[in-house]
Parts: sequence; structure tokens; C-alpha cells
Amino acid sequence: MFRTALRNVLAHKARLLMTVLAVMLGVAFVSGTLVFTNTISDAYQKSSAKGFDQVDVAVQPKYQDSRGDKVGRTTELTQALLDRAEKVPGAASATGVVTGFTAIAGKDGKLLGAGWQSEGGNYWGAKDERYPVISGHAPRGRDEVLIDSRTAERAGYRVGDTVRISVDGPVLTPRISGVFTTDDGNVAAGGSLALFDTPTAQSLFGKKGTYDEIDVKAAAGTSQGALKAALDQALPSRLVETTTGKRLADDQARMISSSMSGLKQSLLVFAGIALFVGTFIIANTFTMLVAQRTKELALLRAVGASRRQVTRSVLIEAFVVGTVAGATGLAVGIGIGAGLRSLLGSFGASVPDGPLVITPGTVVAALAVGIVITVLAAWLPGRRAAKIPPVAAMSSVHAKATTKSLVLRNTLGALFSAAGVAVVLAATAMDADAAQGPMGLGAVLLIIGVFILTPLLSRPLIAAAAPLLRVFGVSGKLARQNSLRNPRRTAATASALMIGLTLITGMTVMAGSLQTSIDRMASSAIRADYVVSMANRGPLSPDVATKLAAADGVTASSPLRNGESRIDGGTEFLTGVNGPVIGELTDLTVDDGSFKVGGSQVVVDKDTATSHGWRAGSDFTAHFEDGKARKLTVAGVYEGNDMISGIMLDNTVLTPHLTEPADMQVMVKTAGGASGSAKDKLEKALGSNPAIKVQDKQDISNDIAKMFTTMLNMLYGLLGMAVIVAVLGVINTLAMSVFERSQEIGMLRAIGLDRKAVKRMVRLESLVISLFGGVLGIGLGVFFGWAAGELLGTKMATYELVLPWGRMTVFLLLAAVVGVLAALWPARRAARLNMLAAIKAE
Repeated sequence: MFRTALRNVLAHKARLLMTVLAVMLGVAFVSGTLVFTNTISDAYQKSSAKGFDQVDVAVQPKYQDSRGDKVGRTTELTQALLDRAEKVPGAASATGVVTGFTAIAGKDGKLLGAGWQSEGGNYWGAKDERYPVISGHAPRGRDEVLIDSRTAERAGYRVGDTVRISVDGPVLTPRISGVFTTDDGNVAAGGSLALFDTPTAQSLFGKKGTYDEIDVKAAAGTSQGALKAALDQALPSRLVETTTGKRLADDQARMISSSMSGLKQSLLVFAGIALFVGTFIIANTFTMLVAQRTKELALLRAVGASRRQVTRSVLIEAFVVGTVAGATGLAVGIGIGAGLRSLLGSFGASVPDGPLVITPGTVVAALAVGIVITVLAAWLPGRRAAKIPPVAAMSSVHAKATTKSLVLRNTLGALFSAAGVAVVLAATAMDADAAQGPMGLGAVLLIIGVFILTPLLSRPLIAAAAPLLRVFGVSGKLARQNSLRNPRRTAATASALMIGLTLITGMTVMAGSLQTSIDRMASSAIRADYVVSMANRGPLSPDVATKLAAADGVTASSPLRNGESRIDGGTEFLTGVNGPVIGELTDLTVDDGSFKVGGSQVVVDKDTATSHGWRAGSDFTAHFEDGKARKLTVAGVYEGNDMISGIMLDNTVLTPHLTEPADMQVMVKTAGGASGSAKDKLEKALGSNPAIKVQDKQDISNDIAKMFTTMLNMLYGLLGMAVIVAVLGVINTLAMSVFERSQEIGMLRAIGLDRKAVKRMVRLESLVISLFGGVLGIGLGVFFGWAAGELLGTKMATYELVLPWGRMTVFLLLAAVVGVLAALWPARRAARLNMLAAIKAE
């Protein structure tokens, strides 16, 4: 039986090719994902470990928790603490570290790096071992800066050039005193790093006389553990906490591994989708192969082979196919992993150098996935073939499904579908966070149910296309009959395409609805013409609001300044605004009271008011950062949203209590409304600052749209793998169907059907099957998009379902194109059959 199975594999090489390709693509996606993520993770971990070479123990400030009416705050690392750390027995040296956001402009004036990855820091002493200077010298004073070699190369900067730099507002134009190398992971990922001398960095980052961290290097013969113990004894534990360099490196490695885990899981989900679609092809292929060999298998049974042996022979064939596909997929996957790493460079991101990582787990996973998926998909056709009695099999090539089996299938499909719809509908009524699991379960149940019901659904849906097929005469009629001849085969072929289009349509519906809702939110909540913010979404210097208020053409402006407070024993964030004009800059619905901000009067969003039991006229006491308190009165309760929420009070009340005032954004209204010239004036008033974004409502919307578009394009690319597998399935089914119907096609040719008509018949059959799968996929996708939108609507008042009719039409046309392309080779093969040889074929 083993030799028979191997001979069957060799005898059906061409017919099994598409199955091998389908499995290979899925396995390649899995192994490519594992190779890519393992390689990137390993490179970053090694790079980050190098970054801790100069740190044996790190001394960090400890956060003092909020207690009673006291607002929590982080302690400061002073020069006195640094001096004490340096004198601890076993310490060779101590370095004070200061860091913060620093934007570097290119020669074109635009921001270099990725915004949030644009960092700055201090260069310690005459020679800082953390950052080896490869040209020039250390920075001295506010007019000199060091930049990393990658940024210098990317922007074309050299020692002696003047560069535009911004920290939190004002633009600096220091001279580049030198260029250094670094193993910093942000720089490796495409960011930038600028270094000032320590006094300048402390002044720029608001750390005058203090540090963000103190790095202590151990003397020769002193372990990290011993140095940590000595520092713990010498430094006050209520103010600082110490961590060894090894622990920091391990934590960083875990963080990198964790962040890569999310990417790995996302990519593996799409690989799983491709493999799931591939199972339909495998099952379809083996079902057709077994059907074509029914007499052969019956003869084996007649000469003594048991049912188990027949099933085992089919599984052996599947094992061989799975092994070949798994090994090929692993090889292709390694190439994909290397290619993805290179592709990052073309998008402007760079990765630390390192070897391609191919772990034993990747090899085992690739082979296991290929073999297990193929064997499982082939088990049911093999078992079904073994159950056919030898005499019945010898008398008929095709064993038709019994009425009992069809009733059972349709009943199961109806139950699964009903359960899926019920669970999805129940999930839409749940809290968004709790509903994710039930929503996913319901989606899986519904997809399985529809797949089981597809043979039943195929008859009315394909029959609906009959009027269009009549236009093509005999070819159209035969195409419709062929599509309905074996509903199970048609269902398996169409379902592969259905799954891909379900996911694509569902995500497109969600993304389009979200974009429209966010546009509406921006236009309804903001009256301001412009919103000014940092490129990294960090805090703005109060100087920015001052400059904007004085800018030509500005009629009203208000910074949104954040401050922490203790209210009723809990922590609440306050938003300081320009009380007299904030009503002109926002358009918020007031449910209770009036929108009035000034003195002790504040406005509160509905959720915060409900949590405290406040209404218009309610009084409460806010305890500020500096420990002082003030009684405030709720003038009005407004409907908050994702853009504006919280407790709003006048900046004249909040600012005196803030240690370091900083604004998250500034709203601006201009005399002539939003225009290109008004935007230019505002940017020039800020010194054409590369770190600051001046955006009108359309710019904000475009930013969000860009994010959604990028995400959708990535998902389309990933789901394209499933569509490619579906195309292979259609080709495979049609090719084997042509072989199976060779005698019939020969007879049609003999009675006058010409080659063009035969080609047309096969193409129309493929088109009908593909459109059937497309209609089901788009219908399910719209349902899932609506259900997910119902969850989002609970958190976004402006959410409204928007059906992207244009894109859905494109998806349906895509299904039609898939059908036409997939039929090219099978149609050509059918037309070239020798009619006499085909008629004599069994």
C-alpha cells in the first residue's frame, strides 16, 4: 500500500502541483514571519545590550504615589546624589544622564527621523565613552551640538555646518561640533540623536541642576550586584531605586521581544488565513483525485485491502505532498524573511546589523504546518473513499451524496450560522472591551456555517445568473449546469475566495466609517481654524502660545495646558484654557448649565461629572501639584469626545500651581479663516520650526486618513496571499474538472461545439464560481463591518456606518478578474483535447 501511494503521487504530479503551491505559500508566510521577527528581535536585543556596556548600575528617581490630597510626583536626581554615588566603594565613575525630544531639520527645513524617535541628550565631560566621536570635538556651550553619524549621512551634514534644532518650542541654530556613533535602538530604527554639553541639555530639557538617570560604572574586580548593594546602602531608598546594567539589558530584551511578539502574531494570523483557505484546495483536490480513482480503490478493496489501508494510502500521499510543500515553503520563507528585512530599508527604516536567524523551532514549525494541514485536509476524502463498497464503486465512477448526508450538512450549516449570528448580535450589545472574544467566536461560527451551507446557497445564487449566461448561448448554459453539477466542489472552490473578500470588505467598511466619523468629530467639536502641536505629540513650550497670540491675523487663541490634581481622594487631570475665548474655538454640546470658564467656574465632560455625581452648580475642591487647594464650581456639563474631554478651567487659575507649565496643543482662530497664506504666517511666526505642526481641520483628518490608508494597504497586501491561494484553488478545480470531463468535452466537440465555445464554457464556469464566492464574501464582510461598528459606536458618538460602494464594486470586479485569469490555462487545455482520444477515455 505504501508503494501504491508513492506511485499515485508520481502519477498525479501535475494535478498535485497546485496543492503543493497552496500549502507552500502558507508555509512560506509562516516561516518567513518567524525568520523575519526572530532576526529583527535578535538584532535589536544585541544592539540594546551594547548600549548598556557602560552601565553597571543605573540610579533612577522614584515616583512618590498620590496620597490623600497630595498629588504624586517624581523625585529629582541632584548633583549631590551623583557625587555621593561616585564616592561609593566599588564605583569607578558616575555619569549624569539627561534626555528629551529634540527635532533636527534637514537642509530642506523638514523634520528628520520619525518624530517620536527624534531624541536629544547630554555629552558627559571631555570624553563620553557612551558616544565615541569619530570627527570633530565635544560640544561646548549652547551654540554647539553633536549629531549621530546615521543622521549626518542621511541629511548630508558635516562638522562645521549650522543645523536647525527645536526642543519644545524655540528654534536653535547651533554649529555641528562633531559626529558620533551609537548603538541606540531609536537611531537604528531611523530616528536621530543630538547631544549638547550637560549644562545646555539641563537647561533645554527643564532639568536645571538635575538628571533623569545616574549611570554608575564599577571599578575593576567589583560585580554589578556588589555595586548595587553599596549604592542601596549609600543612597536614600525613598528617593531613588537602583537597577543593574544586566537587569536593564534583560528588561530591554524582554520589551523588544514583547513588541515583536505583537507583530509576529499579526503576521501569523494572516498566514493562518492563507493556510485555512489552502485547506479547501487540498480537500477539494483529494476529493476529486479519490473520485477519479474510485474503481482503482475498489479493486484494492476487492483483492484484500482493508478500509484502514485505503485511508492510510490516501494519507501517505498527503504526507508526501505536505513534506515537499513544507520543505519548499521553508526555503521560500527564509528568502521572504531576508526580503522583508531589506524592504524595511526602502521605507526609510534601518535595522541594526546581524545575521539571519533560522531557529530549529522555525524549521520544525514549517514542516509540521505543511504536513499536518495537508494530512488533516486529506483525511475526510480518504475516509469517505474507504467507506464505499467495492461492488458499488466498480459500477459507478462518481458516488453521489445521499439525501441523508445533504440534510445533515444543511442542518449543521443552519445551526452554525444561526449560532454565529446570535453571538455576533449579542456581542454588539456588550461593552467594547468585553465583546472582542464573543465577536471573534461569532464570526468564526458564521463563516463555518456559511461554508457548510454553500452547496445549498449555490443553486439559487448561480440560478440568478442564468439570464446573463443565456447571452452566451450553449456555452453559457453548459457553464451554469457544470457549476451546479457538483455543489460541494463549487462550494469549496468559492469559499476560498469568500474568506479573503470577507476580511477585506469588513476592514474597508470599518476604516471608511471610522474616517467619516472622525471627520465629523473634528468639524463638530472644533471651531478653531488651526491646531498647533508638537510632531511627537509631546508638550509645547508656553512660548509657542505667546507667539501665536501675537501673530498677525490671529483673532483668538487658547493653549490646552495639562495639570494633575487630587479631587475626592482620586487623581484627575485638569485642562487649562483661555477662558474668555475658549467658547469661540470649540463647539461642544452643553447638557446642563452653560459653557463658561473663568475664575472659579469650570466646565466638565459628562463622564467625569457622572463619576463624581456633579451637575451645574456643584462645588468641589481641587488640590494642585504644589499642594495648594481651591474651591471650584461646575458652570456646565458638556458632551466630551476623543478630541476634547475633562475638567476645563482658566489658565490664570491653573498655571500658578504648575512647576513646569507645558501645553499639549494650541487652538488658533484667524481673521480670514483657514487658508494657505494664514498657515504660512503662523509657521513663520514660530520660526519655521521643524518640531511643530500647524494643522487645519482638513490636515488633522488627512493625518488620520493617512494612518488608516497605510494600515489598510498593509492588510490588503497580507490578505493578497489568501486571494492568490484562492486563485490557485480555482485553477486546480477547473483543471481537474476538465480532466474528469474529458469524455464529455470530446463528445461536445464531436457534435459541433468548436474550440472557442469550449474555452468560453470553462471561462464562464470559472467566472460564475468566482462571482458566487465574491457575493458571499462581500455580504459577510458588510455584516461584520456593521457589527464591529456597533461596538465602536458605544465609544464614539459621531460613528455612523458608511458603505464604500465604490470599493465593494471593485472587490466584485476583482472576483470576476480572478475567475477569468484562473480559467486561462484550464480553458486552453480543454479546447486542445483530442476529441477521439477523449471519447475513448474512461
